[in-house]
Amino acid sequence: MISVVAAIGGFLFGFDTSVVNGAVDAITDQFALSKGLSGFAVSCALLGAAVGAWFAGRIADRFGRKAVMVVGGILFAIGAVGSAFAFNVWDLILWRVVGGVGVGVASVIAPTYIAEVAPAHIRGRLASLQQLAITVGIFAALLSDAFIANTAGSAGSETWLGWAAWRWMFVVGVIPSVVWALLALSVPESPRYLIAQGETQRAGEVLREVLGTRSLEAVQRKVNEIKNSMRREHDPSLRDLRGPKFGLLPIVWVGILLSVLQQGVGINVIFYYSTTLWQAVGFKESDAFTTSVITAVTNVVVTFIAIATVDKVGRKPLLTVGSAGMFVSLLVMAIAFSQAGGTTDKPSLPDPWGPIAVVAANVYVISFGATWGPVVWVLLGEMFPGKIRAAGLAVAAAAQWIANFAISTSFPSLAGLGLQWAYGLYALIALLSFVFVRRAVRETKGRELEDMDDTAPAPAG
Repeated sequence: MISVVAAIGGFLFGFDTSVVNGAVDAITDQFALSKGLSGFAVSCALLGAAVGAWFAGRIADRFGRKAVMVVGGILFAIGAVGSAFAFNVWDLILWRVVGGVGVGVASVIAPTYIAEVAPAHIRGRLASLQQLAITVGIFAALLSDAFIANTAGSAGSETWLGWAAWRWMFVVGVIPSVVWALLALSVPESPRYLIAQGETQRAGEVLREVLGTRSLEAVQRKVNEIKNSMRREHDPSLRDLRGPKFGLLPIVWVGILLSVLQQGVGINVIFYYSTTLWQAVGFKESDAFTTSVITAVTNVVVTFIAIATVDKVGRKPLLTVGSAGMFVSLLVMAIAFSQAGGTTDKPSLPDPWGPIAVVAANVYVISFGATWGPVVWVLLGEMFPGKIRAAGLAVAAAAQWIANFAISTSFPSLAGLGLQWAYGLYALIALLSFVFVRRAVRETKGRELEDMDDTAPAPAG
């Protein structure tokens, strides 16, 4: 339950990054945006998220994990309210960035906290709750968007209090942000943070609670393991990440590239632009919203596959299978859209390519949701040695948000050339991710965090 509370931060992550899905067309029309500015209005929150991720680890080391979770929830709520009241696109962008900072904080602190409280033998499953919460957040955002848009008639139509429907889509985000901030006050502080602050007795009480043991000897042994680990460490600094490989330690590059590849396969294009995408394939607006919700449900369901297998099968095998599945499905989508007629703005897929594209898109979501979605967050929370964990995770998470921004911002322009080129590029990146996992990712299944003291990547093969 402690991990569930922490993972609600992932819900905010998923909700914020997808709530704009149903609003983007209405915002584009209301503010008369170009394709480039429309793409930036969607993805600007990711720049805020990169900033939040960059600083979250260091702030958490100073003020504690609980305090940072509360701050993240408050920032998200402020961003949601500000976005709803936006009077022009630049005002909207400002509040999207503020909310994005809260999302970035959540993206770092939730996996860090879960990794620090979870026993090693179930750490992968509990860390996967972060991705499950992300997928539920995506689903909730798309479901609320669909309900509001269908109630109003369209995302741009007026509804309650005379507001446009898209404004209410943002208002809904206040609810989960307040819930997370309040629940964060009820969970115990990370035992690792408490020991760093000299509160060994409180740390022992938390460990006894989360480990489910009455054995004082077992609790004291765990406290001593954490203490011994921390004696080899010092205050985290970005300087600790320096190494011989292009200025950084090899393990840091592995974390960065895992993050970049996770976003580089284009998964968020499906969730940010899926309503627009399905309309382009020929769905009416209401049907496009429904299809987006179905895709989000699929994403939620398949995350349970990862939860059930990550501690049994391991991290590396799941990533390898996921890369192969994404490559094949993205390649099929690229081929399908190469058959499109009409214009690049409004392509029309002849039979049987329309249904094939829909099936391939859902196979792609399954391949990602059961593997790369949750497993990368599991690895980022546990793969770094203790002395660089906060700094390493901050850099990797910031890289992930920047990659997410680049993919999301470039998609409208890339799609203007033809969706086959967009999906072809993502298929190539999925193929690269397969090679990367095989050669550079080390298995962490069943290892204690205190044992993650080897900063070298896995050997080739």
